Amino acid sequence: MRFMVFVKMAEDVGNAPRELQEVMGRELMQAFADGSIVDAGGLWPTAQSTEIRLTAGEVTVSDGPYAEAKEVVGGYSILEARSQEEAVAGARRVAEIHQQYWPGWEGSVEVRRISGPEEGPPARD
Repeated sequence: MRFMVFVKMAEDVGNAPRELQEVMGRELMQAFADGSIVDAGGLWPTAQSTEIRLTAGEVTVSDGPYAEAKEVVGGYSILEARSQEEAVAGARRVAEIHQQYWPGWEGSVEVRRISGPEEGPPARD
């Protein structure tokens, strides 16, 4: 099963400490090598983003930054895991590495399953 993992944080948090970058780099290299991560990357700031929105039948295009955003997605990864629990454990490791190597960092790591071509997302009640 594949899962999308989003790392969310305040956009003005600054640059990650070098030690965190090194540890995450090693973790990512190992995860790519063992196949548990399919893709990963950091995202550019919202100042360089564009949002296309459909509201009340009208399509609008807005360039960032977006003043109302308290947290933004700063990075992502696509995991290959045997279960939701395994994916959550991998994502928790990301939060724990941030906790250890970037004291004071606050954010969240969200895990969402990706639907395969043979299935759709679960029905809503």
